[in-house]
Amino acid sequence: IITPALIVGAYVERIGFGFVLVFSALWMLVVYAPVAHWIWGGGMLSNGGIFGETGVRDLHRLLPGPTLVHLPGRREEPLFVCVLLHGNEDTGLKALQLLLRRMAGQELPRALSVFIGNVQAAAAGLRRFDHQPDYNRVWPGADTDGLPEHAMMREVVAAMGARRVFASIDVHNNTGLNPHYACVTTLAQPFLQLATLFSRIVVLFRRPLGVQATAMAALCPAVTVECGKPGNTAGEEHAAQFLEAALRLDHFPAHPVPAHDVDIYHTVGTVKVPGEVSFRFGEHAADLRLDPDLDHMNFRDLPPGTRFGQVANGCATPLHVWNEDGAQVADLYFGRRGEELQTLRPVMPAMLTLDERIIRQDCLCYLMERIAYPSP
Repeated sequence: IITPALIVGAYVERIGFGFVLVFSALWMLVVYAPVAHWIWGGGMLSNGGIFGETGVRDLHRLLPGPTLVHLPGRREEPLFVCVLLHGNEDTGLKALQLLLRRMAGQELPRALSVFIGNVQAAAAGLRRFDHQPDYNRVWPGADTDGLPEHAMMREVVAAMGARRVFASIDVHNNTGLNPHYACVTTLAQPFLQLATLFSRIVVLFRRPLGVQATAMAALCPAVTVECGKPGNTAGEEHAAQFLEAALRLDHFPAHPVPAHDVDIYHTVGTVKVPGEVSFRFGEHAADLRLDPDLDHMNFRDLPPGTRFGQVANGCATPLHVWNEDGAQVADLYFGRRGEELQTLRPVMPAMLTLDERIIRQDCLCYLMERIAYPSP
C-alpha cells in the first residue's frame, strides 16, 4: 500500500497533485488489488499457490486450464515434469508440492519446468471428460490431429526444445494393483539411467501413439513413471525422491546400468474391449464377465490356460489385442474353452483395472514379455 508514496518521493514537486491521486488510484486498482486477491482472496498464491497446499480439485480456481510453469535453478537446462495429463492421477502434483516445500528458500539445483494438464477433469476426479481427448494421446506423433490440444502439445514441446531441456518425466498413477515402474521408448543408456533412478522395473513400449514420453524422447532422455494408485502417501514420497534425484543430476553417467539392477519388459499388445461388447465384473449379466480379482494378475507370469472370465454365447470377439504394428492379434493371446476366456500363450499383463469407465476410455490392460538386457 505504501508503494505509491515511495514512488511519489521520486517525482515530488515535478508533477501536479491531481496526477498523484490518479496514479495512486490506478496502482491500487491494477496492481495491489489483484495481488492481494492472489494471496488472501483464494487466488493462485493462496495457501502457497499451485505448489503449496492446493488440492487437485481446487486447481481450476487458480488456473484457467493446462499451464506450463518455469522455475529458475542453478543449471539452466530444465528438468521437464508433466503432471495431471489424466485428471484422476494426482501423485505427480503432490510429489512436486512435497519437493518444493522441502526446498523452500533454496535455489533449485536445476531449472524446473512443469506442465499441469487436465485441470477441468481433475476438478471432477475423472481421468478425462467424455468430450475431451486423452491428454496423453495428443502429443506430436499421434495418429490423430486437428484439435486444439494437438496444437497445445506441439507448443509445449517447442518451448521445451528452445530451453534445451535436460530430461523429461511424466508422472502417472493407475487404478489396478501394480508395482512402481518406469516406461521408456528406447533402451539407450541415458533413458535407462533415468528410469532406474525410479525403479528396477522398466517397460519398453512403442504404442500407444501420441504419448508425452515419445514426443519428448526426440529432445532428451524421457520416462513415464507409474506410481501405483492415487492417494497413496508412499507413492507420493517415492515420486518426490525421484524428482529430487533427477533435479540434482549434473549429467547422465557414461557407464551402463548394471544388468543385475534392471528387469526389462516389452509391451507386445494392447487389450481392449470392443465397443459393441458389454462387460461387467463378477456374475452380472453381460457379453463378457471378467473375473473380479483380475488386477491381481498384474506383473505375474501367466501360463497358457489362465482364466480371464466368461463369454456369453453369441459373443464371437470378446477382446481385441493390437500389437505394436497396429495389427489385430487377439487370436494369438486369447481363446475360448467352452464359456471360459483363457490365455493361449505365456504372457504378463500390466495395468489390469477394475474401473469400467477407464477400460472404456483407455484399455483393459497391456500384455508384456520379458526381454534380455541389451549389450552396451
